[in-house]
Amino acid sequence: MTLPTGKLQLRLRNREKPYHAAFTLVELILVMALLVVVLGYAAPSLSRFFRGRVIDHEARRFLALTRYGQSRAASEGIPMILWIDTAQKVYGLKAQTGYVEEDPLALQYTLDPDVEIELPQSQTIIQTNFWTMAPPIRTGQRVICFLPDGYLSETSPDRILIRQTKENQTVCIAALQSRIGYEIQTNQLEQVAR
Repeated sequence: MTLPTGKLQLRLRNREKPYHAAFTLVELILVMALLVVVLGYAAPSLSRFFRGRVIDHEARRFLALTRYGQSRAASEGIPMILWIDTAQKVYGLKAQTGYVEEDPLALQYTLDPDVEIELPQSQTIIQTNFWTMAPPIRTGQRVICFLPDGYLSETSPDRILIRQTKENQTVCIAALQSRIGYEIQTNQLEQVAR
């Protein structure tokens, strides 16, 4: 028995394959129109969702900068200053003046226009020494000083409040009781609102 080969066999195979239909242009346009209507209906709630993410993003970025400053202070053996300018809505990190002439790894961030940062005065009065004090870089600036031993300086603020003005939301970043860093606290929001 011999099997047929050649072009005739290929033509026979192609005829046996089922016909696959595709979408027509009209169907694709209808589907796209339906998607536009659904997206237009959902857009206002999506915009509120993304506006709510702004404050969360700023709080996490600030917290990451505190951890980076603490890590850098410990690894380089130089106190690091996280400075906050509430009037200009900027903050940044650099080595404390006097240890290096110019810090090539200095960072500066600008807050979102709808977000403001607030540093309430500390409720406890601490007697401090010269070595753990961190003077402000400019007038109107508050600073957090990360010491080379991994701790915060005694003059660093206990709480930092990040507020979103349009949505009336607040995130509290507070120093740990051990003064080895900061954390985002959710249980402080009731006290902040008062």
